[in-house]
Amino acid sequence: MHLPFGNIGLLLVAGFLAGIMNAVAGGGTFLTFPAMVFIGIPSVAANQTSTIGVFPGQVASFWAYRNILAAERRIVLVLGLASLFGGSLGALVLIQTANSAFDRLVPWLLLFATILFAFGNDIRKQLGWRLSKTKGGGQLGWSPLSKAAAVQFVIGLYGGFFGAGAGILELAVLDMLGFDNIHLSNALKVILTTAFNTLALIVFIVLGNIFWPQALITALATISGGYSGAWVAQRLPQSWVRRFVLFVGITMTVYLFVRAG
Repeated sequence: MHLPFGNIGLLLVAGFLAGIMNAVAGGGTFLTFPAMVFIGIPSVAANQTSTIGVFPGQVASFWAYRNILAAERRIVLVLGLASLFGGSLGALVLIQTANSAFDRLVPWLLLFATILFAFGNDIRKQLGWRLSKTKGGGQLGWSPLSKAAAVQFVIGLYGGFFGAGAGILELAVLDMLGFDNIHLSNALKVILTTAFNTLALIVFIVLGNIFWPQALITALATISGGYSGAWVAQRLPQSWVRRFVLFVGITMTVYLFVRAG
């Protein structure tokens, strides 16, 4: 399949910036997804192709965060399994969804994720949700961890259905559950979004409609952006990262409502 040079350039730029955004705050798919729609890919297929394209960048970010995640193996294992199952179910729902229905739903999904991130801490306090460390050994108890796993399954379902904005939603829920360190939250976000995209990716490859040349071009760019972004994110003040997350969420929500209208 022949791709115009301009389309290749657009996908490379969108992929590189998406890799950085996913590592720093989330929302990178809101660059790759519109780019693929812009070059003529139908929206449901564009979402599937975008998931394939950003996945290598997520893996690269995970490698950059490996030292932080090594100290949270229990959390990663339990929440990661919940992500895997949720993501596979969400992907199966997506491939049965019409393009027109998907286009109408997209802006509302991101609006929900952005509001949850902005006010997640207040909501968490009202609900009394917090993942607290036990006195002996510093591990989370099974009760709060199982509650987190149930929430994570829902996020995986969302992420498998609609990858864009899932990272912002992930950060929002981690904040609600009491993860006050944004850098730890970012590390967990990277591995959990990678987890729910793993089975979603398999579902899309087997049953979906992937535009492979566009996916591979994007993937090459996101690898470089993903590793670079994780390195940058760990060296920025937490307040800067939070503001960037909100900026991404608000900007992309407005853009998609205008596009849908």
